Amino acid sequence: MKFHLAINLERMTPETDMKAVRDHTLEMVKMADAAGFEIAWAAEHHALEMTIAPNPFQILGWWGEHAKNIRLGVGVVNAAYWHPINLAGEAAMLDLLSDGRLEFGIGSGAYQREFDRMKPGLDQKDSWRYMQEMLPVVQKLWEGDYAHDGEFWQFPSATSCPKPVQSEVPVWVAARAPITFDYAVEHECNILSWPLTMPMSEVETYAKRLKDAVETAGKPFKGTWAIMRHTAVYESEQDRAGAMGAIRHVLGQFGNLMMKRGEVLNGFPEQVPLEELDGNARVDPDMLEENLMFGSPAQVVEKLKAHQAFGADAFVYYASMGADMDLQKRSLQLFIDKVMPEFAQQELAHAG
Repeated sequence: MKFHLAINLERMTPETDMKAVRDHTLEMVKMADAAGFEIAWAAEHHALEMTIAPNPFQILGWWGEHAKNIRLGVGVVNAAYWHPINLAGEAAMLDLLSDGRLEFGIGSGAYQREFDRMKPGLDQKDSWRYMQEMLPVVQKLWEGDYAHDGEFWQFPSATSCPKPVQSEVPVWVAARAPITFDYAVEHECNILSWPLTMPMSEVETYAKRLKDAVETAGKPFKGTWAIMRHTAVYESEQDRAGAMGAIRHVLGQFGNLMMKRGEVLNGFPEQVPLEELDGNARVDPDMLEENLMFGSPAQVVEKLKAHQAFGADAFVYYASMGADMDLQKRSLQLFIDKVMPEFAQQELAHAG
């Protein structure tokens, strides 16, 4: 199993120093790079302090200058917010500056609040159509001159400047719904899935959708299927309590954005009161500890093996959840020291 790191520049309150947040993300990426993580992922979000990522290419270019081996994953651009020529050029420039380390991820976005500001009039549920038109256009622009007359974009002959260094840029599609699994398999993309706080049965559902997509396409899936989970590895009750308190706070903000049940004040989403969400399994502490990649090193190893048993090729360690920055570093170090070696031994056994 391969390991990836997803981390955001995030602030839960205005009192958090932005420079400290900036430096923290780089320190975490450098830790992951030194430990042999395969990819570092940066998201795209707008006008939200909990995920400060107006341009993932800018973030990844900065990380890539300081972490020299890890690949740089765009996880993911929202197709509806970009013009194809702009997106192709930005992505290719990152590939050039990083000596060919771009992993290009594209998706359909998450929060209707963002669409209301970035693409007014577009329902998030319909944004997959932009993604499916965008991806082949970007790939054709990487090849050379191309003119497009599509549903959402039209332009005369143009090309990407610069061109990617890689002869074939790895492409990732964010997939949960059957239609996105079908698209990823048909177009030979890698798949990035996030079960949020759902139990392992959700991963099993995704595995079935991937299997169904393979049968529909009539060809094998040759890509990588990666599963992302919020992760906290701990050996003390204090760190367990810190991680649980942080994730519950973030879920209150997430509930605001997904259900549009609060204001966003100067970039900070109001938290939906947890007492209003106690009936919702997403915030139940016992459920969270069971479903997320939370626990002791031994517990996390077993959870990873369960994901692997359903066919996951890679695990994305999602570090950002509003937790104390020192706690985040302790968790990642435990993962590096006590979890990853278990899978290194597994790889050696398979090689033998």
